[in-house]
Amino acid sequence: MTEKMTLALIYGSARQGRFCDTVASWLIRELSSSGVFSLTIVDPLRFRSARGEKAGDLGAWMERKVGEADAFIVVTPEYNHGYPAALKELIDSVYEPWHAKPVAFVSYGGASGGIRAVEQLRQVFGELHAVTLRDGVTFPKAWSKFDAAGNLYKPEEMQAPLFLMMDRLTWWARTLKSARKATPYNEIAA
Repeated sequence: MTEKMTLALIYGSARQGRFCDTVASWLIRELSSSGVFSLTIVDPLRFRSARGEKAGDLGAWMERKVGEADAFIVVTPEYNHGYPAALKELIDSVYEPWHAKPVAFVSYGGASGGIRAVEQLRQVFGELHAVTLRDGVTFPKAWSKFDAAGNLYKPEEMQAPLFLMMDRLTWWARTLKSARKATPYNEIAA
């Protein structure tokens, strides 16, 4: 049996009353039986005090979390046709640990389902030498997809896109982990 890889689930929102918790909780339930990944959570709220002030050393914490991860899923809303500032702050707090690692997206929002935020994030992660997946999961009009307890009304509709995304994320995670072991990425252009 192969050793489990680490999958970092990144919450994209730090807003009070955020819907991100509902979408991320659904995803965590779906991934809980994974024999491939152990899950770690990266949440921007960890660095906000009750008054909204920054708390803790974000850079050091992110350096460790991103460095330990073999793959990432970003759960992002779309705010004003883009991604949230709290998410960008997390991403920008480190550089090299992102190199040669795969990133998948689960997005949500209004009619677009967050895809405009995802398209912008692909550019950001490209600059970090990360590999973004084409396949993801989107929740257009997300608030109408979940009941008050956070359960999907039609869970079967999301199984195919989630399974496809996870199969491809697993392939990329294994492939890139093997490649990083064979030749550290920062040595390629050195």
